[in-house]
Amino acid sequence: MSTTEERKANQTNPRIKWIAIFAAIVLVAFLVGLVPMGLRAWGRGNERDAAQKELRLCKLQLRLASATISARRGDYEPARQATSDFFSALHLQLETANRESDLTSPQRDALRPLMNNRDDLITLLARSDPASADRLSDLYLSYQKAMGGQ
Repeated sequence: MSTTEERKANQTNPRIKWIAIFAAIVLVAFLVGLVPMGLRAWGRGNERDAAQKELRLCKLQLRLASATISARRGDYEPARQATSDFFSALHLQLETANRESDLTSPQRDALRPLMNNRDDLITLLARSDPASADRLSDLYLSYQKAMGGQ
């Protein structure tokens, strides 16, 4: 090799080393910023999932409470519809896998017997029977007891 070629080779080696060091520093700085953001996002995702679970359970209770109030007021058709919606949502919660259900295993076990009254209660509401209001109130109390007083 000639001396000119040796000088060029020696000049490019330190330049490549500095570029590699700079790239490594940039990568480390990026990761130092990314890891805390990722952990924070993961925590917020868990909080969001818990809030959505609580919301679904509140909506379930709201359907039953709405049906009870409507039946007490003599509005049997809205009560029938809300009762039907409640039982459909409850059935969905009871039939999904344990991991995907919003209910705990003891809650599921306590709520299963409530499904036995579904057809009778909806029939009473369809007939505009005043006794349906008392049955809905009893169902609501049983639901609250099964859910642990929530």
